[in-house]
Amino acid sequence: MPGNAEIQSIRLEIIGGKNLKVPSWRTPAGIYVSINVDSRRRWKSAIRVLSSNESVVWGDTMTLSSHESPALSVEIRASYEVDRTLGNGEIIVKLQTSWDDLLDHGDEPFELSFPPIRSVTPSLTLKVAVVHACDNQDSALFDSLVDCEIARETDAGHAQYAEYRTTKTVSHLNDVLQYFQSVLGRCSVADAGYAQYAEYRTTKTVSHLNDALQHFQLVLDRCPVDHPDHAAALTNLAWARLRGYIQNDLQDIDTTTSFFREALALRPQGHPDHILSLYNLIFALNWRYSKERTAVLIHECLQLCCKLLPLCPEGTYLRSIGVDNAVDYVIGECNDLPIDASDEGIHLQRVVLEFRPLGHQRRPITLTALAVALKARFRDRGSIEDLEESIQLGREAVSLCPEGHSDRGAYLNNLAGSLQSRFDHQGKSHDLDEVISMHEEALRLLPVGHKFRDFSLGNLGSALHTRFNKHGDVDDINRAVSLSREALSLRPPGHPRRDTTLNNLALALDTRYDKLHVIEDLNEAIDLYRESLRLKQLDDPERHRILFNLSSALCSRFTQTRENEDVEEAIRLCQESLVVLPLLHPDRYFSLMRLQEAYLSRYQVQHNPTDLSLAVENYRLASRHPTQGFPQRIIQAHYWTVTAEQHGDGSTLEAYSTFFELLDAHLGTRPSTTSRREAASAFHYARSLPVNAASCAIRSDNLRRAVELAEQGRGQQWSLASRLKTPVEELELGHPHLARKFSELSKRVSNAAQGSATITDRAAAEVAETKYRKTTMEWEAVVAEIRNLQGFSRFLLPPSYKDLQVAARNGPVIILVASKYSCSAIIVPTSGEPHHVHLLRITLPHLEKLKDDFATAIRHTARMRPEEPRKKLRVLLRIVWDEIMLPIVNILQHDLKLRHRSRIWLCPTAAFTSIPLHAANPFRMNADRSGSEPCLEDLYICSYTPTLSALVRARQAMKTRGTPSFAAIGQSQPGAGQGDVLPAVDSELELVHTLVPPNVKFTNISKDEATQAGALNALQCNTWVHLACHGKQDLEQPYNSCFSMRDKPVTLLDIMENNSPQAEFAFLSACHTAVGDEETPDEAIHLAAGLQFSGFKSVVGTLWGVSDVLAKHVVEAFYEKMFEDLEDGVIDCTKAAWALNRATHAVKTKVPLEQRMVFIHIGV
Repeated sequence: MPGNAEIQSIRLEIIGGKNLKVPSWRTPAGIYVSINVDSRRRWKSAIRVLSSNESVVWGDTMTLSSHESPALSVEIRASYEVDRTLGNGEIIVKLQTSWDDLLDHGDEPFELSFPPIRSVTPSLTLKVAVVHACDNQDSALFDSLVDCEIARETDAGHAQYAEYRTTKTVSHLNDVLQYFQSVLGRCSVADAGYAQYAEYRTTKTVSHLNDALQHFQLVLDRCPVDHPDHAAALTNLAWARLRGYIQNDLQDIDTTTSFFREALALRPQGHPDHILSLYNLIFALNWRYSKERTAVLIHECLQLCCKLLPLCPEGTYLRSIGVDNAVDYVIGECNDLPIDASDEGIHLQRVVLEFRPLGHQRRPITLTALAVALKARFRDRGSIEDLEESIQLGREAVSLCPEGHSDRGAYLNNLAGSLQSRFDHQGKSHDLDEVISMHEEALRLLPVGHKFRDFSLGNLGSALHTRFNKHGDVDDINRAVSLSREALSLRPPGHPRRDTTLNNLALALDTRYDKLHVIEDLNEAIDLYRESLRLKQLDDPERHRILFNLSSALCSRFTQTRENEDVEEAIRLCQESLVVLPLLHPDRYFSLMRLQEAYLSRYQVQHNPTDLSLAVENYRLASRHPTQGFPQRIIQAHYWTVTAEQHGDGSTLEAYSTFFELLDAHLGTRPSTTSRREAASAFHYARSLPVNAASCAIRSDNLRRAVELAEQGRGQQWSLASRLKTPVEELELGHPHLARKFSELSKRVSNAAQGSATITDRAAAEVAETKYRKTTMEWEAVVAEIRNLQGFSRFLLPPSYKDLQVAARNGPVIILVASKYSCSAIIVPTSGEPHHVHLLRITLPHLEKLKDDFATAIRHTARMRPEEPRKKLRVLLRIVWDEIMLPIVNILQHDLKLRHRSRIWLCPTAAFTSIPLHAANPFRMNADRSGSEPCLEDLYICSYTPTLSALVRARQAMKTRGTPSFAAIGQSQPGAGQGDVLPAVDSELELVHTLVPPNVKFTNISKDEATQAGALNALQCNTWVHLACHGKQDLEQPYNSCFSMRDKPVTLLDIMENNSPQAEFAFLSACHTAVGDEETPDEAIHLAAGLQFSGFKSVVGTLWGVSDVLAKHVVEAFYEKMFEDLEDGVIDCTKAAWALNRATHAVKTKVPLEQRMVFIHIGV
């Protein structure tokens, strides 16, 4: 020691320590340093928790008088309590040194190394300084050892144990036992247990374990329930029992677990030892669960993990030594549990994800684990929100593993699996293309010889198989078979997943047989299915799929061979699969579908009516199975309609209704008009169902139902969009709060829909779609609440005949039904029952030919001079009169007694939409030669309506009328690529201006002002609009149909989203503004209908190209009639049909036939 008299004390700072491993491997609550100055006194640092790298930071300081003993011992000890310590814990390492040695390092921090333990060298970072007596502030931190004989004896036992562990001599062990025996019955008996437990962990001898347990039991006996050290005593005993005993005795593990649970109860949240007690109990429960898997145990683990993770942030020791592994184990087990546990598992996964932020090494695997769990829950429950979130999470995981990352292939496969599920559920083509692209990339990352190549081969083969089912490209199914064969070669007999690959190859061969009818494919498929079935355990969760797949193959062979045992076995297999599947399992759909196939196959051979009834019942159950995706159920409902029509089953109308309900629900999940169009186009084969359904009802003498079905099946796009614009005036009168809530949610749904339509980024689009669906669910809940109100039971439901008959309030509506089963007309009168008009000599092929003949004749007139007679056109119009309109007129005149010049509305379907019904004309003299026979427009004022609901909505909207304002929009020189110059447009606008009453505000928008934005603003801000420009109908993408403007066109989609609630009338002096879509003519998707949807109640449009020079004559005559004899100067859009009728009559000598009949009126 220094001898200078001025120097009074030495200060030692314990800065930190590292490589601090506990010899017994037990998880410590904390670590502390003990400085033993002499036999009577020691100094203890604070107990600090280990960090993830097994280091500790202290920053504690001790001060020692200079006259103290020059020698000292430094110990690093593990404590198993942070708050109140029971004993002195376990010695990690010990070192004898002197103050002189420490002072030799000067004033700088230095490292003090200890003997190795568990293959590492522990060390402390210290700093020693000489201080004056006045600086001595730390002497009070010393523990007096004079009165602590129990602790001293315990520490001696630990010291002897450490020596014993090094030499492993029995003599040392005996010394240890002697020391511990001397302290039995005192409060520090715990230390004896620590020593014995440490020795047991080293030598693994049962005798040491038994001694340790005996000591810990004695401590527990001395620390009853009300003792402050009771929790610590329970924990010590439980840990030794759990880690030491032969651990297959469930009763012993339960007892041990109960000790941990009791200790945790004594250490609630906020207690310093709460975290370690949580971890200990989770560890014990996981061990118990590994011996007997019961949901109660894993539930408790989940709840504890959710509490532990927020308390164990990154960098903590517990997190580094096993918390993540324990949590991952619980998550994995939860995902294999029934649905309730899976909910808990997903909740826990979300908690885990919160603690694995962007940049965390394990974030991708955590994202994938949550994605897989969500997809599994979707599979069990069918909630599309789970699947959408799974895809979003999968995309993030893939983005975090760029090309070259070792795990990219696995994450690609997981994401592709979720996208495949969404394709199966919703039928989005781009999903399937993306699936195949991802599987192709994943396979490239797994070359021949890679241990996981078989998985990628199977995944890609399955995706190609799916694409073949959608598009029918034989190359896809051939490649699927080839890939499945290669996968099977990598899974020889004895391979644990050979059964799955056998099933996949069989399925591909089975499908190829359906296309190419090579019987060898079918027979091989059956053999492979049977081998796969033999390999499946009876309780295998996938076994049911092989059952119904084999059933389908047997049905196919039965239709070829007529061997009855095949179909009998097929039925038994499906029934067996249904027995094992829960009622809401999505795969019950496939079992029901295959069972229907089996019964129908047998019926077609044996003609037993019972089999047909059973087939229909399974159609019914499959199409209504709630957890299967809409596309599959829609397909099944379609097959049901075909089967029922073919065999004359009484369920036909039910089948049609089911189809329309499912299609409406499916399209309702799409957030925009274009995405709904895309979804509907997937069922292009069923576009004739609306008219077939109406025909079926007509043939069943149920005309009311025919009207309802024709309406329900037509105008899906308009009805889905318009229900968000339903007037709520009646609701506001009695239930203003609910009306406001409905209006607000309708606006949110509409805004979400419009916003999603403009998103091009796939991931962003998926987020938008998820938001849209959630908003839609809220909207649907409010609608359900409204329907519970008296008088609102049918709010937004498909309208009943009574609802639809309101459309005929001002004159009958004639629905023209063009079906392959029959062509008819239904007249909906102002009151009473509908009338059926059977068009005896008209069939669907006749109508198709008539439609084509009209198109040819119209094109021919473009090359004719105005004064030349239109002979071909007159012949065609005479056929329309004689075969179609005359039988209808007879009913109107004789049965309904409809007055001359009354209004009628035509509502054509299918091929009728392309025929100018309003221009039907006999072009004959009266029998008495007194003059010409009247044509349809001589007898009645004709208008069109795309649907009855559209007419009803337009009339309802007429209740509120704004101050009239008129905008004339014209573009004679459209932007590049939008059409030729129209020289008469500007003069037409001037003409219109002169004809509009002076009391009506008039705006001329032309030339540079006639832009897309300018036109849309005018449409929104004015009640009356006249449009003179090029109009283009896009038959392939009808929402791209447009009006040409100076900068860019105004599309149908723009118009639909341009809400114009105060709008009344629009005159479309442009080409092709009232021509529907060739692919879905029943949808009546055209520019005029779009304007009507956006708010215009009355619209004049065109069926084909117009001459701007000749159209000017019709325009002049129309507005002259429209604005003559105004009452009080008020302009009335309901006069438009009459004005158009009079105008086309007035210009007969100036305008040729095809340029007069091109104009039609739509709406009120």
